[in-house]
Amino acid sequence: QVQLVESGGGLVQPGGSLRLSCAASGFILDYYAIAWFRQAPGKEREGVSCISSSDGSTHYADSVKGRFTISRDNAKNTVYLQMNSLKPEDTAVYYCAAEMSLFCTLVPGRMTYDYWGQGTQVTVSS
Repeated sequence: QVQLVESGGGLVQPGGSLRLSCAASGFILDYYAIAWFRQAPGKEREGVSCISSSDGSTHYADSVKGRFTISRDNAKNTVYLQMNSLKPEDTAVYYCAAEMSLFCTLVPGRMTYDYWGQGTQVTVSS
């Protein structure tokens, strides 16, 4: 059974940090580009970051550049999103998604992510 499971969300104060995990089962993550998306209430889903399967190249939304870092551990079949200097506007449900692809992009419509996780809530508030 193909599955992506996110974890690591929670409540954090502004300026704090969280590390999200996306664990894959039922398929080998090595061949998949992985992306993190988020969706806040009343807002459209936003691509946050992605990492390629070929060379580990990464992309970030302007809103998170310099604060978030995506990484992958293929041996553990897991992708991470380290989130530092969190802001209230980072509050959202965060989802990971996978597509069998050598590269990744956050340009809308360019990727057709085949597998999605159920999401994990991140709340940044004092």
